[in-house]
Amino acid sequence: CSRWEEEKKEDGVKWMQLEHRGPYFVPLYEPLPEDVQFYYDGKPLKLSLATEEIATFYAKMLDHEYTTKEIFQNNFFHDWRKEMTSEEQEIIKDLDKCDFREIHKYFVDKNEARKALPKEEKQKLKEEADKIQEEYGYCILDGHREKIGNFKTEPPGLFRGRGEHPKMGMLKKRIMPEDVTINCSKDSKIPEPPEGHKWKEVRCDNTVTWLASWTENIQNTLKYIMLNPSSKLKGEKDWQKYEVARRLKDVVHKIRAQYRKDWKSKEIKKQQRAVALYFIDKLALRAGNEKEEGETADTVGCCSLRVEHIQLHRRLDGQEHVVEFDFLGKDSIRYYNKVSVEKPVFENLQLFMKNKDPTDDLFDQLTTNFLNKHLQRLMDGLTAKVFRTYNASITLQEQLKALTNPEDNVAGKLLSYNRANRAVAILCNHQRSIPKTFARSMEVLQEKIDAKKKQVEEAQEEVKKAEDEFKETKDAKAEANVEKKKKLLKRLEEQLAKLNVQATDKEENKQIALGTSKLNYLDPRISVAWCKKFGIPIERIYNKTQREKFAWAIDMAGEDFEF
Repeated sequence: CSRWEEEKKEDGVKWMQLEHRGPYFVPLYEPLPEDVQFYYDGKPLKLSLATEEIATFYAKMLDHEYTTKEIFQNNFFHDWRKEMTSEEQEIIKDLDKCDFREIHKYFVDKNEARKALPKEEKQKLKEEADKIQEEYGYCILDGHREKIGNFKTEPPGLFRGRGEHPKMGMLKKRIMPEDVTINCSKDSKIPEPPEGHKWKEVRCDNTVTWLASWTENIQNTLKYIMLNPSSKLKGEKDWQKYEVARRLKDVVHKIRAQYRKDWKSKEIKKQQRAVALYFIDKLALRAGNEKEEGETADTVGCCSLRVEHIQLHRRLDGQEHVVEFDFLGKDSIRYYNKVSVEKPVFENLQLFMKNKDPTDDLFDQLTTNFLNKHLQRLMDGLTAKVFRTYNASITLQEQLKALTNPEDNVAGKLLSYNRANRAVAILCNHQRSIPKTFARSMEVLQEKIDAKKKQVEEAQEEVKKAEDEFKETKDAKAEANVEKKKKLLKRLEEQLAKLNVQATDKEENKQIALGTSKLNYLDPRISVAWCKKFGIPIERIYNKTQREKFAWAIDMAGEDFEF
């Protein structure tokens, strides 16, 4: 049997045997050379080691937008002063008088030098990294050697956060062995902590899949060392996720009928639940859990929408009952959309907004908990998140059916695949900022296209010349020449078409992130089946890491797989 279908364990038990080396701790701080100095109020100032280390965190970020933000500067300065000696605290009282430029230059130069290293040196560094990976990057789980995802602790530094995070600039402390809880099996060789240190605790909990954990000091959340996505445990979990989404396919029409009925309910709580569910289903919005204020940037999901986040238009751009959404979602990505909704939804929204302030909750009677409990009753394992997976996967499958032309060459089919993937990314609002290199790489591509066009024109001339010659001489050699020139023309035309496809793809893709949905929302079996059906090499869709993660699907799906 394949490793995906080995014996099942009893409920809740994730492994019987787990052995590993524990986390790899990032190297300790190396002091700056004597000639690299920090200046305060124009004068050089020798800092204590701990203070200097934190100064380098800020110095490294000088050319980053973060260090221009007041909240970042204030948080940094506050945390930095806490770590200073009392003498340093007496002197350093104003961030504006601090000059980190020399330190910044030192790190920029160091970086450039590393990039410019000769090939042998780079190879040596790679070998050292590989050695660490070999030693710390694998564990033994139920007799299989499995790859670990993140086996290194995070280095200390300044917290960044996404969007306007209130804690940006705070000091992320160094993780010590004394912070770390180790999880492994009782009979295994327990990992040795680094010399002179001990673990916080060692436990044996086979109902969880993490190997080590610690609490990070900024959000006070637990961080875990987990298995790599290519491991059997993660693969099974991934597979199960898509199986739950496939089960939704069989009941989704019933759920839709139910929430449409609830729009007309006498209870406002049910009405709100039904409208929220309609948005989650139709627009693939995230559920929107309750969050502590001031702990993170102000972002919302469906259930936590406020009145200020939507505007209602009876008519807009020739459509009726339009809802205009404008809010910051997960990771502070803006969601902006104008959607024509059904009349009862529109009327319900008017009711929910009545006599409320802009900052009041739109669905004031609704929590994600209440919504998910309702969903669990409709189908075992159903949560709001499953709708996103279901709608993303079903959209990909339908778009691939609609867009793929079996007559197209490989490049044409791949363009269709990316267009189907793009439809999903737009549905899920997966954006990216236009890459800095976009304009330049587009110019380069355009130059290639222009050059190729010229070659095609020249080849057309050549064909015409050869044909004229054949007309005159009628000999076999001239005839063969015509064929040769035609073949060349055809090849050049194909190359030109391929470049044009590339340009189209690049342009359509500049602000859309395809990777997020590919890794997290799309059942890989849909893509594997499509590749097998149309004879597309799987590596044109999935890179090496992705092929490892989706090994279970590549193993399992034939060309007739239906989500």
